[in-house]
Amino acid sequence: MKTALLTVGTEILFGQIVNTNAAWLSQQLNDLGIDVMYHYSVGDNPKRLEELIYFAFHDCDMIITTGGLGPTQDDLTKEVIAKAMGDKIVTNQQCLEDLKGYYEKMGRHMTENNLKQADMPSTAVPLPNDQGTAPGFWLEKDGKIIAAMPGPPREMTNMFNKQIRPRLEKIQDSVIYYKILRAFALGESKMETMLLPLIDGQTDPTIATYAKEGECSLRIASKRPTLEQAEKAVADMEKKVMDIIGDFVYSCDDQELIEVVGNMLIEKNISISCAESCTGGLFAGALTDIPGISAVFERGIVTYSNRAKMEELGVSSDTLERYGAVSPQTACEMAEGLKEKTGSDLCISVTGIAGPDGGTEEKPVGLVYIGISYEGRTEAVKCQYRNVNRRWNRNYAVLNMLWPVSYKHLTLPTNREV
Repeated sequence: MKTALLTVGTEILFGQIVNTNAAWLSQQLNDLGIDVMYHYSVGDNPKRLEELIYFAFHDCDMIITTGGLGPTQDDLTKEVIAKAMGDKIVTNQQCLEDLKGYYEKMGRHMTENNLKQADMPSTAVPLPNDQGTAPGFWLEKDGKIIAAMPGPPREMTNMFNKQIRPRLEKIQDSVIYYKILRAFALGESKMETMLLPLIDGQTDPTIATYAKEGECSLRIASKRPTLEQAEKAVADMEKKVMDIIGDFVYSCDDQELIEVVGNMLIEKNISISCAESCTGGLFAGALTDIPGISAVFERGIVTYSNRAKMEELGVSSDTLERYGAVSPQTACEMAEGLKEKTGSDLCISVTGIAGPDGGTEEKPVGLVYIGISYEGRTEAVKCQYRNVNRRWNRNYAVLNMLWPVSYKHLTLPTNREV
């Protein structure tokens, strides 16, 4: 079933609110095996809304609208849908009783304009709204379906789960199943190139790559008559994908890298401490977001100045004078000093030039060294980021600190430019 999502509200076009409804609905419909073909957003303009309905039905079997069902004069979704579907607006008595009952229960006075919320197309099936005052409706005509829901996300999600989903489950004859694989240290173009033998000529399952900040995701999806068939098709393709890019994949369950690292440390009971310079505590902050991490996270120290590196971690003044704060030697001494101070199984350090200034020809902005001390061995890895954005450089440094502590089980990444 081809579907279009139509979000109504001038506030969306003005950027006053973010259209989270479309993203959420797409995920739900995808899980049901329903193909979402288009996302439309339109202001509170009846002419443009009507034109979009005609346009969407030209290529789609179903339209789901959100917004424009309220009591004010600019809430015109019901009236426009009725006109487009060759219907008329009537007052639904059950909706009217529910509306009055809601205000009585809340002990509030209902203004006259609220009565409008009980109006809907005469052939529509009303959809109760137990989270607010605006009911939705389900309307079918000539093989086309239009479902209208209120715009507030809490009301919309509740109505979809209770009213729309059960109806769709009865008429849908297939399911979509997918898995998200997440990879680090592999760009989107390189990932696609490596997977071209699988991507070329693909039908089902399908493979799609997505670039994110500092990493890439891969979506493997299959649409089959049964869930079991779709799951098997995805599993078979996943094995082929992992044979090609498995060295770069850190999660096959759409987990963030920080989740993978935190859970691995907890599972293996590996205690960890960190010493941060250019990231200023971002690594420790990310790690302590993981529930249960207190079982293994010993401490985090921010040693931003040279004085702090010497006093807190015992970094040699000779090292700082000879090689500088941003150097593999300093990164290693930071990790070793932290090891001596905390006794943690794993000690990780970072020092670098986040930018946007402070760089030199020899040590440009984006240069970062990560030190790791583990099982009697201390090494440093160099990362050179080509982005002069301070926030990006700092966040990417955290990702590079996490990568060697991922499911690869504490293997150092190679020096790299990004």
